[in-house]
Amino acid sequence: MVNVLENRIQLANLPTPIQKLERLSELFGGPEIYIKRDDLTGIGFSGNKIRKLEYCAYAARERGCDLLITCGGIQSNHARATAAVAAKLGMKCHLVLNGNPPEIAEGNHFLDMMFETDISYVSNCELKDLEKEILRIAETSKNKGYKPYMVPLGASDATGSLGYIRAVKEMKKQFSDMGFIPDHIISAAGSGGTMSGLTAGKALFDLSSKITGFSVAFERVSLDTKIKGVIREIQEKYFPEIILDLADFDIIDSYVGEGYTKTDLKQLELIKKVAGLEAILLDPTYTGKAMFGLSREIEKGTFRKGEKVLFLHTGGVFGLFPYREMLQKEYKLIG
Repeated sequence: MVNVLENRIQLANLPTPIQKLERLSELFGGPEIYIKRDDLTGIGFSGNKIRKLEYCAYAARERGCDLLITCGGIQSNHARATAAVAAKLGMKCHLVLNGNPPEIAEGNHFLDMMFETDISYVSNCELKDLEKEILRIAETSKNKGYKPYMVPLGASDATGSLGYIRAVKEMKKQFSDMGFIPDHIISAAGSGGTMSGLTAGKALFDLSSKITGFSVAFERVSLDTKIKGVIREIQEKYFPEIILDLADFDIIDSYVGEGYTKTDLKQLELIKKVAGLEAILLDPTYTGKAMFGLSREIEKGTFRKGEKVLFLHTGGVFGLFPYREMLQKEYKLIG
């Protein structure tokens, strides 16, 4: 069944490199920190999302679909990546975004428009409302002669998670070449697809690293349930041999703050510090929260000196731009 991992449209630039963050490791004063540069996957700077969408796009093509429909927030990395993939493959794309259209598009939202995607807005809604709108658009598009493929939020289903099962296989080869296996693999956790893939891949390829996700939106119980649900789907559809150990992954939800897409000056200060020390750009919604959480957990002793930690950089740099005024004002970046 491992051959199912080859059922993808090759879009990403792989393998992405692993680099040691010498100066950041020294600053944190704990474990050796390495970074997996999935922000460098290519195709519209799509980060981790492109790994998942390679499989979703393959499934869409296999079914003869010519329209990708998905949802997310106004600054959704996933929405922008889906629009980029559709443009690359000559397909139509329709995004359902949670919020009101701003007067001036910026960041990911601006790039959505550059990829010539159609956009619908649903104001202040829950996920079920976005999904309801996706179904409505899918039915409408059929009447116009399109064959739609509905990509779930974050491409976080069994099909999308194949991207990070394959990423574990890729990383094991890199670890062998580097001569060590990290004690921990750290990732931001939003809709759960990346964590599901990493955890399933860990079991499938017998990786010893502990997988830890820093939630950027949901409480631990909710995200834990979602991840286990997707892994069960992976078992049913692709890899029945996977045996999930409850110790295979952990979710830390202490750094969600005011909620999804919201940040504060302490997290922005760390994002700026990482940029100045390592020339690594993090975003306030995902990677910035995860790195902030990692720094605090190192202080608590969760991750200790002598260990090796691999931080998965999932991309999302365009999420920085909506905070440019806040950063410029606080740190006097102009003049």
